[in-house]
Amino acid sequence: MVDEYQDTNSSQFQLVNLLAGEHWNLCVVGDDDQSIYGWRGAQISNLLDLEKFYPEVKVIKLEQNYRSTNIILKAANKVIQKNVRRREKNLWSEQETGELIKLATYDNAEDEAQGVVDQIEMDRLHGVPWQKQAILFRTNQQSRPIEMALRKKQIRYNLVGGQSFFDRSEIRDFLAYTKTLINPNDDINLLRIANTPPRGLSDVCMERLLGISQEKNKSVFGVMGNDELLEPFFSRTKLSIKNFHELITSTRNMLMASPVGFPLNDWLDEFFDDQGLYAYIHRVEKTAEAGDMKISNIRQMLKDLEPHTIKHSPMEALQEFLEEITLDNEFAEEKQKENAVTLITMHSCKGLEYPYVHIVGLEEGILPHSRSKTEGTLDEERRLFYVAITRAKEVLYLSHCTGRKQYGQLMPCHPSQFLMEIPEELMERSDVIMRTVPTQEAAQNIFADIFSQIG
Repeated sequence: MVDEYQDTNSSQFQLVNLLAGEHWNLCVVGDDDQSIYGWRGAQISNLLDLEKFYPEVKVIKLEQNYRSTNIILKAANKVIQKNVRRREKNLWSEQETGELIKLATYDNAEDEAQGVVDQIEMDRLHGVPWQKQAILFRTNQQSRPIEMALRKKQIRYNLVGGQSFFDRSEIRDFLAYTKTLINPNDDINLLRIANTPPRGLSDVCMERLLGISQEKNKSVFGVMGNDELLEPFFSRTKLSIKNFHELITSTRNMLMASPVGFPLNDWLDEFFDDQGLYAYIHRVEKTAEAGDMKISNIRQMLKDLEPHTIKHSPMEALQEFLEEITLDNEFAEEKQKENAVTLITMHSCKGLEYPYVHIVGLEEGILPHSRSKTEGTLDEERRLFYVAITRAKEVLYLSHCTGRKQYGQLMPCHPSQFLMEIPEELMERSDVIMRTVPTQEAAQNIFADIFSQIG
């Protein structure tokens, strides 16, 4: 017996034939419409051509769906029917018809992320907890604006099947630098950036400084500024420690003396470049493209910081920005993680289900991926969309952008051809999303007014 047979590769196919070859006692279960792992060797032909190797095989179609509403299933059926090489089937359900699929158009990825988050908050006001919501995307790079928007709203989330944007090394370095400038006595962040890029402060040196700080009940930064405590170090190491201490001290003094409107984002960009951080990233990355991507991620964070500099002094702007993107400590508690929005790639979502699903970035070049035309994998991209659609149990939101930033420039985008394959009568378009979500106090007042009217 073999499950998920559509995901088997050539070696597994041969192994199954060897095991079943004598008695022909074989049962396989699979769905060719969910074959989405061709890039790692899966061969859909193993399932489609089964009768060639086992002529007497009995095929049983399992077409009844127990998850999704009929609106969602009709959309999925229409999309996947465009694939020519497949086993014909038609999903149906005994469930209700369900709500129409919501399709929204946005100007850019940031607006799309904000619109999705606003909708999640609107649903929450109508009794839908975060844990019933999932946001699906094609590539990991799409998570950044979504994570940023969720953090600004202090919405808990779990990222599945990829690395959080905020867990990437370059972003952790960026945050450590900014946190150290606000509070140099924060040992954790100071220790991270002291020798990033290398400036003569080795791990051994930092361990000795940390040991002295614990012994003297001082911060590491406090030890660095105390000549007496630095006596045990060699002259060259001592100079490196003093230079770093002076760098942080003078930078903080300059920022604290700067006025509202100081171009902090541009200044930090130059600061990182002058300190050699960008050159260091290029040096340690395997390819120039990978290094450029990491630097681009830092500069994207700097652009997100820019709005805060217009109305605040540099230190206040940094503080407000960090508070905005840092989830409350209580969100880290294990019991709280159960109620969280799920962020997940389409390749990771197979086999899962969520009452409310948001599929974002439905544009040519993303889904279908730009490589699909040259590699001849358009059918697999369509199957990926089919899998994503059928994760939704009750409500399905689709969205795309008319423009998306590439290397700092907003480039025009075109809607995915897969969107055109969903019948118009199954969707309702919403080019303008209601952006204003009531505060908790305003919502309570609204409900209080309703209750007073109905007695």
